[in-house]
Amino acid sequence: MIKLKVHHLSKAFTGSGVAVQALREVSFDVQDEEFVSIIGCSGCGKTTLLRIIAGLERASAGKIMLSKGGMLEEVTAPGRDRGMVFQEHFLFPWRTAQGNIEFGLEFIEKARHRRHERAREYLRLVNLEGCAERYPAQLSGGMRQRVAIARALAPDPEILLMDEPFASLDAQTRTFFQDELMRIWRVTRKTILLVTHSIDEAVYLSDRIVVLKAHPGEVLEIVHPALPRPRTRTSAAFLATMESLNRLLGAAQGEAIPQRSAVTKGGLVGSTYVDRANEGEARPRARP
Repeated sequence: MIKLKVHHLSKAFTGSGVAVQALREVSFDVQDEEFVSIIGCSGCGKTTLLRIIAGLERASAGKIMLSKGGMLEEVTAPGRDRGMVFQEHFLFPWRTAQGNIEFGLEFIEKARHRRHERAREYLRLVNLEGCAERYPAQLSGGMRQRVAIARALAPDPEILLMDEPFASLDAQTRTFFQDELMRIWRVTRKTILLVTHSIDEAVYLSDRIVVLKAHPGEVLEIVHPALPRPRTRTSAAFLATMESLNRLLGAAQGEAIPQRSAVTKGGLVGSTYVDRANEGEARPRARP
């Protein structure tokens, strides 16, 4: 079942009388309980796209539709049906971890004890139950981001939107939190749409990967990593998938692709099916 549909989305920014086309005719679907990543070079409009889906910016053309009760409805403004995790945690420094998670619940749950219980439930989910009364300044960067994830999940949104949530973490901590995010996804079965610069992160986490090209931002490919879970970064299939995506992104930036490139239109790339984007639909095909 389709959870999110991005349909012919375009976005232009106008400044000093000059229009800059940030996104053009972007289309793709996200299925219920699916983990989808968006990758692309800097300036391809990844964050702009996510902010439009979140309702924080308006599109110049096209639609964002979200499934509610099995029916797709257009969304144009922020709503609790979409949880958002930003690059920075944006926690309130005067509230404890518990208080920060309860903040989003204050608009939907009047009973204080129920807000308290629900916040505790999500603190347990992110393994921070013992830090409930700590303030953000008393938490590490990774712990603060875990609170931000718990805060976004607590209102039970239809989809979780994540804008490079681990970008500020060191490599070792980032790897740990990728595993944590996988664990949370398996427990909650929440639909997740992640923006990332990291090919490794996209391949490790995703059911599908939407690859954008820049100037303007357009869907170049939708990639299906044909890798079993849990994934092993040192496996030949994982490394082949990363290499294929590196080549694809290099081609998008005008870099030459060696003649022996594994990237083929509608073909098998290492252990990855790649399809030309067609109205946002990506269909796995047989080995040529």
